[in-house]
Amino acid sequence: MSDPTISAAPPPVEVRDLTVAYQARPVLWDVDLVVPEGKLMAIVGPNGAGKSTLLKTALGLVPAAAGWVKIFGRPYAEQRHLVAYVPQRGSVDWDFPTNALDVVTMGRYGALGWLRRPGKREREVAMECLRQVGMADFAGRQISQLSGGQQQRVFLARALAQDARLYFMDEPFAGVDATTERAIVELLRGLRAEGKTVVAVHHDLQTVDHYFDEVALLNVRLVAAGPVADAFTHDNLHLTYGGRIGFLAGGPDHGPATSAAD
Repeated sequence: MSDPTISAAPPPVEVRDLTVAYQARPVLWDVDLVVPEGKLMAIVGPNGAGKSTLLKTALGLVPAAAGWVKIFGRPYAEQRHLVAYVPQRGSVDWDFPTNALDVVTMGRYGALGWLRRPGKREREVAMECLRQVGMADFAGRQISQLSGGQQQRVFLARALAQDARLYFMDEPFAGVDATTERAIVELLRGLRAEGKTVVAVHHDLQTVDHYFDEVALLNVRLVAAGPVADAFTHDNLHLTYGGRIGFLAGGPDHGPATSAAD
């Protein structure tokens, strides 16, 4: 019999009663969500649903009007060393004069502290991360000269360099080519095999059940969350997207939808 005095380890992400508003307009309303450890979770929903805001609030980038988010049982400010973040590619200034290796090496600053300069070991780690995403040959290339898919792989390599336990990714598949998409999927599966947790905003509903273990359907309020087989249903998708979505042939409950606006 288990000892009732021993509590279970806190989940990677726990969201309770979370409300976020921009200029008095709720973007997230009373959201409760628990992300289990060692899983790949997709956050899906229509434009304006609050998907990116949910990630940014968890990261302390956007203030909550009510409720809270905890990372492994504590506020993000106390756990930032356990978390890596891949922002939307469109939010990054790609004209910044730096090369791919330097961008990835920046991922080591959390382990070093900002007052120490990265040395040979940090650059070796960064190069290995570039190899993992197929970008080692582009280490010296200016990031402005890379294609969109290559830029995304560099940012994924930077996240790998952080050696985090929890990865937040905001639309990692958006605008990438098929080769990069396959590379990202393999990367995510590798993280899961290491016991890491990934929470990703995702827009292609056709691939949810192929790429992810868990899903959260969000439209300001949380519609449903849980294993893809349980939560990713016709009814929940209709509640999330309304009549703006068409369905492919599938099982009686399942029927991954066509790509919807994110």
